[in-house]
Amino acid sequence: MIKEKERILLVNKFYYPRGGDCMVTLNLEKLLKSKGHDVAIFSMQHSQNIESQYTPYFPKEISFSGSIKNKINAAKRIFGIDTIKTKFDQLLSDFRPDIVHLHNIHSYLSPIVAEQAKAYGCKVFWTMHDYKLLCPASACLNKNQICQQCLSDKKQVFINKCLKNSLIASLLGYIESIHWSKEKLEQWTEAFICPSQFMADMMIKGGYSPNKIKIRCNFIEKEKIDFIKHNFSNKRNDYYCFIGRISQEKGIKTLLKIANDLPYKLIIAGNGPLLETLKRKYASKKIIFTGHLSTQEVADLLGKARASIIPSECYDNNPLSIIESLCMGTPVIGSRIGGIPELITENNGILFEPFDKDELKGSIIELFENKKFDYIQISQTAINQFSEENYYTHLCNIYRQII
Repeated sequence: MIKEKERILLVNKFYYPRGGDCMVTLNLEKLLKSKGHDVAIFSMQHSQNIESQYTPYFPKEISFSGSIKNKINAAKRIFGIDTIKTKFDQLLSDFRPDIVHLHNIHSYLSPIVAEQAKAYGCKVFWTMHDYKLLCPASACLNKNQICQQCLSDKKQVFINKCLKNSLIASLLGYIESIHWSKEKLEQWTEAFICPSQFMADMMIKGGYSPNKIKIRCNFIEKEKIDFIKHNFSNKRNDYYCFIGRISQEKGIKTLLKIANDLPYKLIIAGNGPLLETLKRKYASKKIIFTGHLSTQEVADLLGKARASIIPSECYDNNPLSIIESLCMGTPVIGSRIGGIPELITENNGILFEPFDKDELKGSIIELFENKKFDYIQISQTAINQFSEENYYTHLCNIYRQII
């Protein structure tokens, strides 16, 4: 018998606004509560965590760096042989969820929680935020190049030293992938929720049953939509912007190489390992690095831009940055890779081949010199497509196995 309002336990390794998976989890918690569900959280202890009544159930923070003891404790966590099992059992017993919805749980938590939830009698659903179930290194990258070797042969992660270029770390990743096998995870999980068709196709290519795969695009929270509606402007300033992680796989180096030769102003917002290096090399009146921006500052930057740009050189799944840009009415110049092409049409942006500097340059020029967009229509279409209501209706159908 289906309950009208299921009790739902959300699981993610971090519980603060850290990245896409964290934001999806936090926004989903608010959405489910607003619909009358009792919602609990399970995460790892962390100094930046949001205050929660469920914090006492969180296992201690672990680190993969530092002392040998730290690394041993981290390895124990991966395989669920530390306090995580006791902590999660306690929460299951006290909260008594109908549904356990997993998000990003590897390494800092553990897939042991899927086994425990299934044994407790819960329905288990798992949203895919990266490619960890297919690639032990999570990103399907080998020395910054696209790689799918581990879809059929997990030991390639060890052979290629894909984790931190370390034999030991890569061996641990390989053992982890074998221990938490596809067969086990499918047995414990009702459905793997993929935010993009591309992710779904990759899961199937990696051997997961199509019957276990559901597709549900990410959403934008109601508060942000209300903010957009009250602050929307059809007038645009003469710049384009990159908002995201300043790292190799995001295509930032390729972008800067061509942006430096163009007359248009580029604003780059975000942090990452390449920030200081690229700032020293490229910062100018034409190329501005802002560092980290608040949510409101990001919305203001996006809402006044001619376009945002996503030059990814990795399998981006379903980037929230694109969804937010489109809801602001801002067209997107994006790489034709991963789930990005599913979000961009001729009416809301321009696609180009990743790594192709000439096509990227041509796309930027096309947008500034020739392309005309209806910012109002882009915003209205995106707000309808990525609304909380659409997401919630579809998610409930998945939970109740109607689809």
